[in-house]
Amino acid sequence: MTKRLYKSNTNKVISGVIGGVGEYFDIDPTLLRLAYILIAIVTAVFPAMVGYFIACLVVPNKPIEILNK
Repeated sequence: MTKRLYKSNTNKVISGVIGGVGEYFDIDPTLLRLAYILIAIVTAVFPAMVGYFIACLVVPNKPIEILNK
């Protein structure tokens, strides 16, 4: 089975994108959220928000048959 990126249904704060990335790479989502906040503050907050919004639209939800496994 091919590994795919999905929004997380359990590690969710806003939409589950960062939680899904954490599940995909097997990394603690809290660390990814902290890194995202630091990167957003250091670079620019608005582009980081736009990027997250686009990821919310593009990354699919986890299908139900995968949730039941």
